[in-house]
Amino acid sequence: MTTPESVGRAAHEVRKLLNLVVRQPERLPELSLPDLDLTLRAARRARLLGHLGYRLRDQGSTNQLPQVALDQLHGGMAMADARARLASWELDRIAWAMSSGRQVPLVVMKGCAYLFLRLPNAPGRLFADVDLMVAENDLHYVEEVLEDMGWESAELTPYDDNYYRRWTHELPPLTHVEREVEIDLHHNILPRTARLKPSGERILAQSHRLPDSRYAVPCDEDIVLHAMVHLMFDSDLADKLRDLVDIADLLDHFAGADAAFWDRLVLRASELDLRRPAYYSLRYASRLLDTDYPERIAGEIRRWAPPWIVVRIMDRLVPRALYPQHPDLPSRATELARLLLYVRSHWLRMPPWLLAYHLSVKFLRKNLRLA
Repeated sequence: MTTPESVGRAAHEVRKLLNLVVRQPERLPELSLPDLDLTLRAARRARLLGHLGYRLRDQGSTNQLPQVALDQLHGGMAMADARARLASWELDRIAWAMSSGRQVPLVVMKGCAYLFLRLPNAPGRLFADVDLMVAENDLHYVEEVLEDMGWESAELTPYDDNYYRRWTHELPPLTHVEREVEIDLHHNILPRTARLKPSGERILAQSHRLPDSRYAVPCDEDIVLHAMVHLMFDSDLADKLRDLVDIADLLDHFAGADAAFWDRLVLRASELDLRRPAYYSLRYASRLLDTDYPERIAGEIRRWAPPWIVVRIMDRLVPRALYPQHPDLPSRATELARLLLYVRSHWLRMPPWLLAYHLSVKFLRKNLRLA
């Protein structure tokens, strides 16, 4: 019989197993067969199968697993490699399309930046789309060039198209007629209407051109801060453990290479008005994934915290939302946590009047079939 207590225990078990293998992937072969099965099912839901496969392969631990588990990890790695090839080819085609005319700076963001820089979180990472950032003044020029070369905008209603162009930080997605890789063209990392106001111009100014490439990448601090914003400000956090793992890996990599990185990260978070998402990301990377940072940094970010009651509420909601549900015993409490964080993400992205207007339009279109 399913009870709230059994559902709670099941959710705790999923979190415990995923925490173990994310922190210590070499422990995966030590799990019992039922725990191994549950871990792999949860890791697939969290988009971490390829990540675990590469970590185990690098440590030489894959030969200790049953063949059926090894096949799943190999499948996750193969899927991630295929997606990375698709993204790389799409970037190659974009560079070709933009090779004539104005030499507009093109900055690769998120997963593509990880791939270009060969960062430790890139192997095994599933690509969803290609994210590019350009100056706002160049946005429509780039869109026109790509559309002339075979990319098409997503089919949207006039309301949705206007919403993208007027209120958000990006254009409607573009997809080439011969391929299915989505391109997101950004001019900033948060919508125009968001509570926080990072400067896209500052991010572009600190980016640096890659050798022998048409593309540039953000500076190290901006790579991390963009990941933090994407997770803790512009997301409902549902099944987003992989994004927190990205942040932990990036922090370990950049801080391990240069101890001064922490001070630059804190300074940059203040410059870009991103203190709050940085606070939450560091808090949960530390609490859930054991990410370490210097005490002087801890003292600094404590000053960025919201009121204590908000922190307590987030501490209850965030872990529930981040981790995948038990595949056999889903939790209503988790669904509620995700709903509340979904509402929070919209509240942070829009002022109340625009949020009310936007939700009203969505409701009417859904229920009255308005165009």
